[in-house]
Amino acid sequence: MEPRAPCPAAIPSKERKFHVLVGVTGSVAALKLPLLVSKLLDIPGLEVAVVTTERAKHFYSPQDVPVILYSDADEWEMWKRRSDPVLHIDLRRWADLMLVAPLDANTLGKVASGICDNLLTCVIRAWDLSKPLLFCPAMNTAMWEHPLTARQVGQLKAFGYVEIPCVSKKLVCGDQGLGAMAEVETIVDKVKEVFFQRGGTQQC
Repeated sequence: MEPRAPCPAAIPSKERKFHVLVGVTGSVAALKLPLLVSKLLDIPGLEVAVVTTERAKHFYSPQDVPVILYSDADEWEMWKRRSDPVLHIDLRRWADLMLVAPLDANTLGKVASGICDNLLTCVIRAWDLSKPLLFCPAMNTAMWEHPLTARQVGQLKAFGYVEIPCVSKKLVCGDQGLGAMAEVETIVDKVKEVFFQRGGTQQC
């Protein structure tokens, strides 16, 4: 979909929907992105946009995602000169809540270390810590059980981010154990909880 300015300054003080920015990374759980977005859109009062990594695109079809979808190319196409908008900053201003689902092992390591080498990690690095950020780890059991993973998840929690824990099941690779992304219903329920805690309506 064509990118556009996410939160127009032309309508200050007008009541608007609660903005949820979904980040999706290169885990096979990205297959669930269309379902996740669909379920979020079923919540009255929510507006959703998606930021994707390039590897995540392997697992879903953009035609199945009925909202604005931003990727790395949009960041560079929108900025040509000093007066132009910076997309990752515009998105962090637009969003009331960020949900990273799935968060793969690679991006987990980047975020924990402060690396910001794509649109999604730049949004997270610039994130307003007064706003909620939820993350849903998803990776192979062997990766989940590596000592680095607990350390990196702990670092994200220390930033104030909220984990929606992974679950144990038979993974796509055939392994059985922890590492699967939380069920879509669980994720949506957590978003609802935060939404209602914040009053259900926001001002632009």
